[in-house]
Amino acid sequence: MRVDELKRRMGDTIEVQWKSFLLRTEPKVTTLEKFTAYTESWQRPADMEPSAKFTTPWASGATPPSSSFPAQMAWKASAHFGDQAQQRYHHALLDAYFVQNRDISSGPELAQIAHECDIDKDAFVELFTEQHDSLREMVAAEHNDAIGRGITGVPSVIVNNNDFPIQGAQDVENYERLIARVIERGL
Repeated sequence: MRVDELKRRMGDTIEVQWKSFLLRTEPKVTTLEKFTAYTESWQRPADMEPSAKFTTPWASGATPPSSSFPAQMAWKASAHFGDQAQQRYHHALLDAYFVQNRDISSGPELAQIAHECDIDKDAFVELFTEQHDSLREMVAAEHNDAIGRGITGVPSVIVNNNDFPIQGAQDVENYERLIARVIERGL
């Protein structure tokens, strides 16, 4: 949401490239009660981002996601259907997780989200299945690159490929000031 607003305000001055970062690298099963309690922490970013939508705590009763890999791989797969499809899928994944409280580590759920984004569901599943290993390698490579840059969580923003990531949720005005400073100093 903030990055979309930032892009709207700054236009062609900035280029946004989303990268994968895994919060759960290994599958981990947790109880619904424990996960629901964890999602109460979403209230802080919800309070900071008036245009973002969150359902907190987790209210759907769906099984909590067990790993970050499937959603990140599915997002990478959505790129094969065009930039607009990938952008729609990105937003739909966020909505499915944070608003609808769906298990975005579930293959059938990820395929359904593709369908909701006007991506051919069967073609999506076929591509995801055929390219599973290469999608996983792409996600892992981006995650490892982020770790190498000192990134430890999301959201994180890197400006002009510099070595100083901006970590944690920032308001749009703060991002704007930081980016303007980097541009001004030619960093």
